[in-house]
Amino acid sequence: MIAAPLPWLRALKETARSGLAVERTSLTPLTALRGACGVGLVVGLALLIGTPQLAVSSAFGAFASGIATFQRSWRPRPVLALAASSGLAISTFVGYLLVGLPWAFILLLALWAFMAGMAWGVGPTSGVVAAFNIAVMLITVHLPTSVLGALSSAALIATGGVVQAGLIVLFPVRPWGERRDTLADALAAVADYARRLRHDPMASFDPEPLIEARSAAAVTPRQARRRPRQLHGYRAMAERFRPVLASLADPVVGGAPMVGPERDRVRELLAAAATVLDATARAIRRGDRVRLPDQALDVLRVPESGPVLSGPARRAALRLIALTDDAVEAAQEPVEVTRGGVLARVTWHVADREGRRRDFPDRPPVVDASLDGPYGPDPEEVAAELATARETQQAGRKAAGGKHTPAAGHALARERHLHMPTLAGLVPVALRAFRRELHWKSPILRHALRVSAVVALGYLLGNALPPAHGYWVPLTAVMVLRPDFSRTYERGIGRAVGTLVGVAIAGTVMALAGPGPYLSAALAVVSVGFLYLLLSTGYVIASVCTGAYVVFLLGILGADWYQTAYERAGLTALGGVLAMLSYALFPAWHTPLLRDRLADWLAATGRYAMAVLDAFAHPAEHAPRQVREALLDTRAARQDWEQTLSRAEAEPVRQHGRVSRLSRRSAGEAQSALVTMGRACMLLEPHLPGAHPSFRPDPWAADFSAALASDLATAVPAVRRSEPLEWPSVHEALARWWEQADHPPPVALRTAELLTDALDDLARAVTPKPRPRS
Repeated sequence: MIAAPLPWLRALKETARSGLAVERTSLTPLTALRGACGVGLVVGLALLIGTPQLAVSSAFGAFASGIATFQRSWRPRPVLALAASSGLAISTFVGYLLVGLPWAFILLLALWAFMAGMAWGVGPTSGVVAAFNIAVMLITVHLPTSVLGALSSAALIATGGVVQAGLIVLFPVRPWGERRDTLADALAAVADYARRLRHDPMASFDPEPLIEARSAAAVTPRQARRRPRQLHGYRAMAERFRPVLASLADPVVGGAPMVGPERDRVRELLAAAATVLDATARAIRRGDRVRLPDQALDVLRVPESGPVLSGPARRAALRLIALTDDAVEAAQEPVEVTRGGVLARVTWHVADREGRRRDFPDRPPVVDASLDGPYGPDPEEVAAELATARETQQAGRKAAGGKHTPAAGHALARERHLHMPTLAGLVPVALRAFRRELHWKSPILRHALRVSAVVALGYLLGNALPPAHGYWVPLTAVMVLRPDFSRTYERGIGRAVGTLVGVAIAGTVMALAGPGPYLSAALAVVSVGFLYLLLSTGYVIASVCTGAYVVFLLGILGADWYQTAYERAGLTALGGVLAMLSYALFPAWHTPLLRDRLADWLAATGRYAMAVLDAFAHPAEHAPRQVREALLDTRAARQDWEQTLSRAEAEPVRQHGRVSRLSRRSAGEAQSALVTMGRACMLLEPHLPGAHPSFRPDPWAADFSAALASDLATAVPAVRRSEPLEWPSVHEALARWWEQADHPPPVALRTAELLTDALDDLARAVTPKPRPRS
């Protein structure tokens, strides 16, 4: 694994501890109550007008639909409910037609299990919902007694989904709340970053909130027409804030000394920007208007006298002031400014047709002389600011004759959104994901084969054992198995313990109270309500509620269904053991993938660096989209690396073969080096020149970019093969650049030096250490 691999006993101990852990998390009682009411309505109506078998079938449909709506997905909840119930209804009907032909049903079950395993390639939500549908289908196919009954059961299962979807539409609980929280979390994370930069200019930043905010911003065309105005534009604004804040605070690239009046001015700007971001995040989370203290706005103005910034720090400060103005303009509604003191008062600022507010900071058309510093104004910076001012004025004139929102002249007000495909449009996406995962080293393909074999074997084993209802063996196996070791064993242990407790509690209640169908249905609804409420607290708690729910629900059918509750607990334990044993025999270890993921991250970060440097080398040909796409690729590669590393740390295996394994220390040093490399590129982003004739191309940036591309072509395969890394072309290009550089050195050269240092750190981290001779 990593430096000291965990033995099997220790790995099992760690996964058992994680599987039995109970997390403290925020609960959503109203949403849980709504889901439980959906199950209760369906069960009650089915008992009144139909048979107990139909009531149980319909309850499973509403139950599965409710579970789907609680998954982490940005797709509309009614769509998730309808999709889950439709899939379960179809699988139940087709399964009943073949359940009388054992071998045909086993082949169908294996095929469905394989497709459910491959669904993980589309996303976690698809994989979880598909696995859950197979588990419920294993119960529902045994309930009907005729083809007509199977058709009625399928219709009632679909009706359960319709009821859940209808309740979501009729009784919405905090609409757009999750998207609001995600966007607010991203803005709050950037605000916290600004505050930490005041004391630590090298403070780290986790891009996960920005990644989540980007996922949440993807909407369908119908959602785009209906989403609140506060969800427009702020995500892109948060993305633009981060590099400006880091560049302003950095003493090497920004140039502001660590002590003195310039650093004090930097700290004031960072604190004021954090205040604006926090106020914006709070307004988005609550759906209120933005409330800003006047002290923060006073700081975010070009000072007429006092401490000044010069060089790159001045440009970063001006862009930060403009961005905070954007944050206020993006509200597209009156902004409340609070005045401190004994007699506090509130003033309201309303944007005009061009998105400007009186007394708010504005982009200066000409640079204030007080910001020039001891060496006078930089001609290139003055040209950049004049070009930006002209472009802003032209954009305002173009927008002046059209239809306006309060800030229609501003770029943030444009109606653009990230596209989310509809369910029909998701089909080609799923097919591409399937083709992408069809190779032997893919953890998704190995998971799909494992699930298919284990479910078929579990069904045969359950039918061969004396207890009735042996389908609990494959049911447990399909719910436990996941594409990685840690989650499979965590869920296996949590499922076994939770089901044992839940079945014991529910079985005891059923044996002592002997409830009839209606009281059993009521107890089942209470159990599913607790399940929906506590679903995010841990898998063991969810298994307790699920076990009790199934026992109470099957109690509607009569005594012979719930009296075998303790046998079901044994079959559940057997299914969990079978799932964990299958992973040990046919694993998909992530430890051997570490070097591949690290090489992918290096390649993506290298492309990001080259895109930023090329923008300096060829400003007229620079397209902001190129830098943005390279940054997104870097984040995705980093996310894959971190996910693989966290899973590898829990695996009880070493990496075999001629490829050297990464120790825990080497992996940490390599990650730190690549994070530093990405940070250096980010520091350069706020200083990218515009496509204006006054900007002179920097040929040395192009020379360094070409050298980096040349060395990366050999370095990426070297990381995969565990070979030494060398950067000769990069060092030569950096030396040539220093020889031709003026004083003070340009910001791109300072960034190139940071990049070179990070590449050297990476080479020291991943190069195999020579083994000592015995």
